[in-house]
Amino acid sequence: MIVAGAFVLAACSGSDDRGEPPPQTRATIVDEATSTGGTDNVFTPSGSGEQSSGDDPAPSGSADSSSTDEVADATVADAGESSDEADTDTPPDPNQLDYSIVFDDLGGGVDGGWITVPVDYDDPQGDTLKLWVTRHHASSEDDRIGVLFTNNGGPGMPASSMPFNADAYFRDPLVQDFDIVAWDPRGTGVSGGSVDCIADDEYDHYYAEPDVSPETDAERDALVDLAEEYAQSCIDAVGNLLPHLGTNNSARDMDAIRQALGEDQVSYLGFSYGSELGAVWATFFPDTVRAAVLDGAAHPDAASVEPAKQQRMGFERSFNAFLDQCSANPACVFHNDGDAAGAYDRLLDELDENPIPGADGRPLVNQGIAAGAVIQAMYSDRRWPALERSLADATNGDGAGLLALFDGYFRRDPQDGSYGNLIESLEAISCADEPDRLTVEEADRRAEEFIGATPRVFPGTTGSYTCDFFPPSADPRAEITGDRAGPIVVIGTTGDPTTPLDSSAAMADALEEGVLVTVDANRHLAYGQTTDCIDDIVHDYLIWLEPPAPGIVCS
Repeated sequence: MIVAGAFVLAACSGSDDRGEPPPQTRATIVDEATSTGGTDNVFTPSGSGEQSSGDDPAPSGSADSSSTDEVADATVADAGESSDEADTDTPPDPNQLDYSIVFDDLGGGVDGGWITVPVDYDDPQGDTLKLWVTRHHASSEDDRIGVLFTNNGGPGMPASSMPFNADAYFRDPLVQDFDIVAWDPRGTGVSGGSVDCIADDEYDHYYAEPDVSPETDAERDALVDLAEEYAQSCIDAVGNLLPHLGTNNSARDMDAIRQALGEDQVSYLGFSYGSELGAVWATFFPDTVRAAVLDGAAHPDAASVEPAKQQRMGFERSFNAFLDQCSANPACVFHNDGDAAGAYDRLLDELDENPIPGADGRPLVNQGIAAGAVIQAMYSDRRWPALERSLADATNGDGAGLLALFDGYFRRDPQDGSYGNLIESLEAISCADEPDRLTVEEADRRAEEFIGATPRVFPGTTGSYTCDFFPPSADPRAEITGDRAGPIVVIGTTGDPTTPLDSSAAMADALEEGVLVTVDANRHLAYGQTTDCIDDIVHDYLIWLEPPAPGIVCS
């Protein structure tokens, strides 16, 4: 879903109420007070395309893991040269390998272990990498139904923290009846191929400083050079693994984990980008699907510009709703005599010409940082009051609030200025899914459909370049069909800017037996965050295999 734009959005989600990860992950935990960002959204150097970012599936976030000696060993061998594009209609059969996981008790009903999988499933006896898998055992052995796979979004979110926080992500019926299994997908967290392209002190250079609306050829060329520089840093860091980090291979990894667990069928609950991963898995391995729920479902068409258009329009609609609400409410600190929209437009223009201070030692707050702050705040209307204050402060020359929201999007630790590798993983996975590598001129022509259409949230005036400097994908993301997988419940919320309701509806339509459930809410993701109505629907299907009737709306 990489398209033209000033930054990349991802389809992520997560939780900020996390337990302690296993010692070998040495995870850096960032709570909601310091980082409320999703991962399905990412500003990419030069102005790249977008995925969708996530809020909390049940709070929000994930552990951003640093490398360790074990992680260094997670890539057992260097990947060979990129293979030819795989035939995604008939995926390679992972049964060519015998998969196993030796679990160690990690406490609190959770165990964890490593599984070795091929780098390239077309060459199962070739190079391999290791994935870190965790499991929260069903709290009621007598009522245990089986295994529930889960993924918290991204792409790029390490999901192995989810079983440690099972009570935060899932309601009691699921925790009681299922072994909840998650893993750090390839390219993320502590698993093999984990992508770490840039140092912490380079983030501002790539994400905060660029001018997203260049007015001269020289300024545009600077963005192109930055994109090429960033891509080369990823090539240097990850090498020949980069083309193999896409969603297709992650779906195949899911089946390898299923085999290692000795399960004929498993259930699935995926959030945001996790919906895309689950839909590809259900398409590749339909006979192994017991039941699946996709919350905040991304658009199924990975290759077209339509998903990005819908996402941009979703953010713009949400922000316009915020501005309308502020204009109608004199108590809103950005009220501006009932013209919050006009005040924001003037502020955005001013920041392009005259950026303002935000924090000592950090870049001045420019148009791109302001737009990023808005995107971060749109994931949930719980963040709208913070945006009101930040915009009001910015009109008085203080950009600290906007910079803090922007930093939350990137999960910057305000104490030490460190970042996890979530953003780099997101970019690498997205590019591995992307079938095309365009010239700069082709990217700019493709961007013409976007430029000016959503000026408040996406003021960028160039195309997306980053993926075009990445190596070609070995296996672009497959078409989603869900044929023979049975009913799959798809959840969309009316005010979701990240995976707009139209995108979730398109996912339900693409699946052979997709059933769309709509939730009336101004946020990304619904399960565990909105009403008992949607929680009951999820539980009834995953536990009792009773799918909802089409057309249900929860409010």
